[in-house]
Amino acid sequence: MGRRPVTLDTGPWADLPLASVAAKAAEWGYQGLDLSCHPDHCDPVRLIAEPDYLRQVQDALSEHDLRMWTLDSGWIGQMVCGPICNELLESVPAALRETTSEEERSIRAAELLKTTAGAAERLGVGTVIGLTGSPIWPDLIGPIPPASARVEEAYRRFAERWNPILDNFDEAGVRFALHVSPGQIAFDYYSADLALDAIQGREGFGFALDPAHLHWQGVDPVEFLRRFRDRIYHVFIRDAAVSLDGRSGILGSGLPIGDPRRGWQFRCPGRGGVDWEAFIRGLNEIGYDGPLSVLWSDPGMDREHGAAEACQFLRRLDFDPPSMMSSD
Repeated sequence: MGRRPVTLDTGPWADLPLASVAAKAAEWGYQGLDLSCHPDHCDPVRLIAEPDYLRQVQDALSEHDLRMWTLDSGWIGQMVCGPICNELLESVPAALRETTSEEERSIRAAELLKTTAGAAERLGVGTVIGLTGSPIWPDLIGPIPPASARVEEAYRRFAERWNPILDNFDEAGVRFALHVSPGQIAFDYYSADLALDAIQGREGFGFALDPAHLHWQGVDPVEFLRRFRDRIYHVFIRDAAVSLDGRSGILGSGLPIGDPRRGWQFRCPGRGGVDWEAFIRGLNEIGYDGPLSVLWSDPGMDREHGAAEACQFLRRLDFDPPSMMSSD
């Protein structure tokens, strides 16, 4: 059995009640859940306002001997810096859909995200994972004219909107871990550097590393671990397969996940191209001992079969670093 706890992020399971997800996760062998801020799983406003609701959430996990290490704020953070689309609006709390002004939605999203810090504090967890959005992402793919000036402005706007949120997180003693992925202010190695520079390296902001997203972009997840060793606050586990055939493109051609014409697809851990042994060695190298959180996504596999397989895969794969260095 691996030394790090193996947890399941409930975001991809939002169609099921929390009690059902908890029972299934325990049966599959998971040690904890990363609760998504979805009304059916974990409502941060109710967690703070209703002691009975807090106990209800806690009891749903304790009934199956499951723990929590992080709270997943889901799509709320995406609305802070945008872009905002109709599909996104369908996935956020109703309070964020009640106005047609994008600026007002951004302000409301920032306030709701601050609430997740208090919710995490009530739950006794020290990290909230989530998204930031990005004011510049749509302009980064082949911009005409070159987007350098707009990129600088985007990072300035990111800092302007996120520093007050992070102030609130600091007061609650909770860290924010950005899910490093396309569409966010930090989506690869160098953009992560720029994001940290924009907020002057404040410690309350770090990264939730998703090796699948780095792999399909051609970025080595282990290099990311080494560069940001002190900022890896959470680790997602999922895989990706790149299948460029001379016709498909790495950007996916705007085709939905699962379409065989795409140049890459998410895969169950161990069934894609991520070098998992190198990744575990990288985690040992930087001293990461937090949870390995399965973020389920494989369009070609039954999710219950895959979630069970992923848990067992990780518990076999994870290994301790040497207790002491040997000498020749």
